[in-house]
Amino acid sequence: MSLAPSRPTPRPAPATAPFARTAAVLSFTALLATGQLYGVIPLFAAMEDDWGAGRTTLTWMVSVFGFGYVAGFLLFGPLSDRFGRRRVVVWGVAATTLTTALVATAPSLGSGLALRALQGLTIGAFPPVAMAYVGERVEPRRRLVTLTAMTTGFLSAAVLGQLAAQGLAATVGWRAFFLFGAVAFAVAAVALHRVMLPDPPVGGRSPLDAYRAMPALLVSPRLRRLYLATLTVLGSFVAVFTGLELSGVDGLLGLRAAALPVILAIPFLTPRLARLPGPHRVGAALALAAGAVALAGLLEPGTAVLAVLLIALTGGIAIAAPGLVDTVGTRAGDARGPAISLFTAVLFLGASIGPQIAGPLTSHGFAPLAYVLAGLLLSGSLLAASTASAARR
Repeated sequence: MSLAPSRPTPRPAPATAPFARTAAVLSFTALLATGQLYGVIPLFAAMEDDWGAGRTTLTWMVSVFGFGYVAGFLLFGPLSDRFGRRRVVVWGVAATTLTTALVATAPSLGSGLALRALQGLTIGAFPPVAMAYVGERVEPRRRLVTLTAMTTGFLSAAVLGQLAAQGLAATVGWRAFFLFGAVAFAVAAVALHRVMLPDPPVGGRSPLDAYRAMPALLVSPRLRRLYLATLTVLGSFVAVFTGLELSGVDGLLGLRAAALPVILAIPFLTPRLARLPGPHRVGAALALAAGAVALAGLLEPGTAVLAVLLIALTGGIAIAAPGLVDTVGTRAGDARGPAISLFTAVLFLGASIGPQIAGPLTSHGFAPLAYVLAGLLLSGSLLAASTASAARR
């Protein structure tokens, strides 16, 4: 597990990773990683009592983690080209054991924000590097299913992370959420080391090559509209759940749990969904999500109808995210590693901005927030669908 770079030697053909074990461990770690992003939302009330900070201010506990997360994507994705995918993932997740435990010790909001940013930075080593690993080491016909399983882990964290945090805060206090999380990350680090294939020799590649490639990828005609669409995906998703929390909607526990079945069903539907070209699939999924959010604002429904609309929103997001990463990775060619690092950075940059959109807009009720988010999702839908012609060039 040394971080010393491999010596330049002839590179053998990479072995194929075991599908079931790889998908299971990566999905579990994805659940833990993003569970730390979403899990803070139900803790606002307890943190408010402990620290004396207002709930709108406490939304920064979500955002600073997200900003650290994004910085980790951009830092560690290219570094994994130099030091190897498994090394970077395992060391990053192991370090998150410590940074997560430290958040539980925070005596004030200021220190909590600093530690949350550090926590986001260390676990930022996981998503882009794991996605690049899947693209290189998983059998091609299993790749989309594995990416979808990982995405399911990221998205189910929106439900399971909040449910775990809500339950722990009610029984043993909000700090326990981070202590239990630290133990889980330690388990994940060991599992990743055992399941991921050893890193092949990487031939002395410089991370600077990947960093230099990123600005060109952002403005590439084949990718730039996909990146803009990506910004709306988790940004809207996190903003909806933050807005519901800030609005004091009744039955939040049931609303969070209602979305879980559709998240878990998406990987099983992936072979059928894959028949539709990526841009069209993403466009349709984001349009579905936009319609669900718009109806939630327009109808201001009761708990049962709101649960159905949240299921539709969650389904749209769960289809769109893996469709985007698959399309971006395919179009990036040899620049797959930095392109996916950028994708995950943009995805969670949106998630970091989402709570700051929700904060001011929910002061006027949930409806204004819903209309703004529906417009953003519809824009993302149109942007993604409009890239279909780029695949034929």
